[in-house]
Amino acid sequence: MEIKETTKKNKSLAAMLSLFPGLGQLYNQQIIKGVFFILVTLLFIYEMNVFGFQALRDFVTLGTVPFEDHSLFMMIRGTLQILITVIFIGFYIFNIYDAYRVATHWNTGIKVNQTFAELMTNVYQNGFPYLLIVPAYLAMIFAIIFPVLVTIFMAFMDYKFTNMPPAKLLNWVGLENFKNIFFLSTFRDAFFSVFNWTIIWTLAATTLQIVLGVFTAVVANQSFIKFKRFFGVVFLLPWAVPAFITILSFSNMFNDSFGAINTQVIPFLNQLIPFVNIGALPWKTDPTWTKLAIIMIQGWLGFPYIYVMVTSILQSIPQDLYEAACIDGAGVLRQFKDITLPTILAVAAPVFITQYTGNFNNFSMIYLFNDGGPGSVGGGAGATDILISWIFKLTNGQSPQYSLAAALTLIISLIVIGISMIVFKRTGSFNMEGE
Repeated sequence: MEIKETTKKNKSLAAMLSLFPGLGQLYNQQIIKGVFFILVTLLFIYEMNVFGFQALRDFVTLGTVPFEDHSLFMMIRGTLQILITVIFIGFYIFNIYDAYRVATHWNTGIKVNQTFAELMTNVYQNGFPYLLIVPAYLAMIFAIIFPVLVTIFMAFMDYKFTNMPPAKLLNWVGLENFKNIFFLSTFRDAFFSVFNWTIIWTLAATTLQIVLGVFTAVVANQSFIKFKRFFGVVFLLPWAVPAFITILSFSNMFNDSFGAINTQVIPFLNQLIPFVNIGALPWKTDPTWTKLAIIMIQGWLGFPYIYVMVTSILQSIPQDLYEAACIDGAGVLRQFKDITLPTILAVAAPVFITQYTGNFNNFSMIYLFNDGGPGSVGGGAGATDILISWIFKLTNGQSPQYSLAAALTLIISLIVIGISMIVFKRTGSFNMEGE
């Protein structure tokens, strides 16, 4: 199709004019879009003059006059301005690309929307999903990314109980907080002790609940098992009761002096098995026994969810596979190894991974059972504290260390995200069907 000379556009000129957003759109005869882009740009310029430039300066300096300048608020306002600026930069780049693209459409004869009705029709037909997605992304930026950025920036400051604004000004200290975690003896010993226990706790507690969930689901799914619905209800009880109530109940049950475990369960076992003579165990005063207790409790709390999920997976496995395996002489264990387990892992592997990452940050169990005790490993951490509960103590104790806690939070995030991404990739959890 022959293009009229009057409708041909210079693509480079359209892009150059868009160095001030909206002018390229006006050049392309998209008046409404051009005016909208100009208004957005003018609004950003106004915001920068009224708030933005001062917020960015305060973000860099963190104030100069104690009691008048609040360094923490300055950092937060600066972080907010950084997000607004990044969003506008994205809009600015899109504006140049849009002007160049629309000029190309003019030169190739593709229909260009000019009137308001044409723009609305195009948005409805081609851009309606974006109208729904963009508000969600904006909400995510300010509800998720903004707090994360504040935490990241706080990790590079000297925000602690001896340096609290507005009485004192905060300063940027670079990697000093991370260096203190790994090289300052008090925090180094506490960090490696807490970190090692966090890994042990995560692996032991999560593996226990997964094994229990898979085992109960496989057994309950056998054809010779009667009263399956009754057992299903019983297995769901730990899941139905709020976790914090169960944890507090177990905390009382495991009390050394008057808990049901020491006063009733252990004496009953001694009577039931004559050659067994177990005394009262220090469940809440000895770190080793406390760790064993919370691992067992988490296994009890966590297995019902695995049971329900695995039960639904087992229902989808064709019985023909098991019948063919029986004909080939495969026993029960071989059927489980070659049919049941691969099917469960193929479907549930991502969920299993989230169970590990969830327990890595399982604050409720540690805090409610024994407040991270007994004893201390230094740095304000108890013998059974995991990283997340230690962070809580660092920010809520008598001598809060906010920046140090923020640095620990970043370390935790990098560990969880890194391991999760590696495992997700190896299990093919991100692979889309047909790829």
